[in-house]
Amino acid sequence: MRRTIGILLLGMALGGLAACHHRPHVAPVVQPDVELTRAMDLFHHGDFRRALAILQRLTFELDPGRPELAQIRYYMAECSFQMGDYVQAASDFRKVADEFSTTEYAPLALLRAGDANLRLWRRPELDPSYGETALAIYQELAGRFPESDAASRARVHVRRLENEFAEKTYKTGIFYMRRKAFDSAIIYFKDVIANYPNTARAPDALLRLVDSYRAIKYTQELDETCEHLRRFYPNAKGIDRSCPAAPNSGATPSTPSTPASH
Repeated sequence: MRRTIGILLLGMALGGLAACHHRPHVAPVVQPDVELTRAMDLFHHGDFRRALAILQRLTFELDPGRPELAQIRYYMAECSFQMGDYVQAASDFRKVADEFSTTEYAPLALLRAGDANLRLWRRPELDPSYGETALAIYQELAGRFPESDAASRARVHVRRLENEFAEKTYKTGIFYMRRKAFDSAIIYFKDVIANYPNTARAPDALLRLVDSYRAIKYTQELDETCEHLRRFYPNAKGIDRSCPAAPNSGATPSTPSTPASH
């Protein structure tokens, strides 16, 4: 009898354990504010990998309309940037600027997308594509958010990039000009004038354009270019040599006669 009762009690105990074991698992309630604060704390302490892991998890756990997503997606891109994954960062910053265009993170994301492309521009003399992309993004930032602090910060990069591209293009024009390939030289000098008019090389490109037109006897184009130079760059060094002023005819304009009074 006692043995039977013992077996029954043991069976009940094992059954209870099995029931506990097979109870449905209840997922812990996500506290996005707490998790986001933790991720930002890790980010500011330089632990970008762990911060990124938490931020990525939050994107799956939060509903698409949650306002925190703009911040989360921005700092995911920033983590990639800080870890040196500039290709991923550039792509993610671009998405933030496009998908959260009305938030405070949009201008910042454009700035950092430009910065990421600038970091990828390792060989300016060979492949300008990343530098050109960076310049285009900075210019887009100035157009979309002209009054933002991000646009103000981007202007420094714009000036530097424009001067670098103008210098590179101008030197290519000189290369062809020295080999008397004037038609090719003209293309590059025009490129400097059209795309980088505010750079130091713009008046130089106009002067070399005049020299090229003179060499191939394009008189009308030469005169038009000299007129442009005198109008927009009157103090350009060498303008008097390349575009000498027309001699003064000395004629005095006639004064219309005054009708006699009656």
